[in-house]
Amino acid sequence: MQGSEWPQIIHHGAHAGVTGSCHQLLADEQTSYLVDCGLFQGAETTDVERGVHARLAIDFDISTVKALVVTHVHIDHVGRIPWLLDAGFDGPIYCSEPSAQLLPIVLEDAFKLSISRERELVDGYLRLLHKRIVAVPYNQWIQLSLAPGPQVRMRLQRAGHILGSAYVEFELARRAAGELALRVLFSGDLGAPYAPILMAPKPPYRADVLVLESTYGDRLHGNRRNRRQQLKKTIEAALRDQGTVLIPAFSIGRTQEILYELEAILYEAGCRSCVADPLELFTRPHNPEAAPHWEDIPVILDSPLASRFTAAYQRLHEFWDGEARQRLGQGRNPLDFLHLLTVDEHAAHEQMVSFLARTGRPAIVIAGGGMCEGGRIVNYLAAMLEDARHNVLFVGYQAEGTLGRKIQLYGPKNGYVDLQGKRLTIRAGVATVGGYSAHADQAGLLRFVTGMQRWPQQVRLVHGEQRAKLVLQQAIEQKFADKGHPGEVVVASGPG
Repeated sequence: MQGSEWPQIIHHGAHAGVTGSCHQLLADEQTSYLVDCGLFQGAETTDVERGVHARLAIDFDISTVKALVVTHVHIDHVGRIPWLLDAGFDGPIYCSEPSAQLLPIVLEDAFKLSISRERELVDGYLRLLHKRIVAVPYNQWIQLSLAPGPQVRMRLQRAGHILGSAYVEFELARRAAGELALRVLFSGDLGAPYAPILMAPKPPYRADVLVLESTYGDRLHGNRRNRRQQLKKTIEAALRDQGTVLIPAFSIGRTQEILYELEAILYEAGCRSCVADPLELFTRPHNPEAAPHWEDIPVILDSPLASRFTAAYQRLHEFWDGEARQRLGQGRNPLDFLHLLTVDEHAAHEQMVSFLARTGRPAIVIAGGGMCEGGRIVNYLAAMLEDARHNVLFVGYQAEGTLGRKIQLYGPKNGYVDLQGKRLTIRAGVATVGGYSAHADQAGLLRFVTGMQRWPQQVRLVHGEQRAKLVLQQAIEQKFADKGHPGEVVVASGPG
């Protein structure tokens, strides 16, 4: 689709790795649409790009861009929106109804971290953002352009990645009478089955061109059905060490999943009305010689941003899946249960770190960030890594070079990490529970393609490491060959 005919697709990000998602669909020489505008992160920023302005600048022509469509609110899909607005983009920002509530929270935090914390500037930016955001119901076609230009309409479908995530279908009218409109689909990030709170994604009826993520295109996830049991056993084993279980987690998506799972574990253990105030748990007599019981364990959410997202998730309960809504109907609240203590103020955070490090009181702490590269989890690690009473439990992928990856790698070998100017020997226990990936694995990606009634004529692979894309390319090509389907599968490249 990069030839002289229309439409065309240009990939401005997520073509050489897994971050910086940004794709441009050109309907003709005067009309185009952006799908996502995200940050490049981690190793995918070159030495030159590590300069803030080079990394964030919009370095492509946006004069034809009529609208931005957001698939979901993770920062690698939306983090460059402030710079898109600064570059002169003045069109609407389409997203799902849940994303319309979550997006301002994400971008306010990003604005404060990278531009300014001055309240007047933040408020002005948020007012502009709210004017641009257009909430779109799932499974409803909306017209994007009218005659005399190209006839284009768009629809969002659930992607099952985080709350509000969507894949995007564009339909472009063809000039020849009687021809079906051309459908171009952008997958965004597709979720895996059996994810708490989220409805699983379903393939569309058809797509002519599919831009498909490939994050886990070369691997299969472990058994997701029994992951709660694995989580429970791992925490119980850690609690027997008579200390705190530290769970690093990203503020949106993973935190809410873990809260959901912990509520279920506590409910099944009979902890339904055994505490009126979670602070009461800290005053109960504690025998360090006895194995802790679930009814005595506080769950501490220590992340102001995660607290805001969790509150937003609760307001958006109409978009939860059937199981989660059923729990609400039973009088349960999977995201705000009796054992949950929320820590927001920084002074309270410092007191909690000091108390748990000093006393070794059994507790579960969920804190950002997910790969231990920043956030409040770092203070807990600095205070507790050298104490064998405590444990670090990873429930998400730890990227190469991150502090989380180093702890995961060197902890079981009694190694060390450098943190806050000190070299710390890792005496705390280190464990990993799989099955909590928010991305579809290879089997899920293949089901998405082959589950369509009319298979794509072209699949363009993005959002993955090179090996993942090449392995997935071969797997899809084999499916096409088995059915005699003439479609092609290409690994997408960048502009030019």
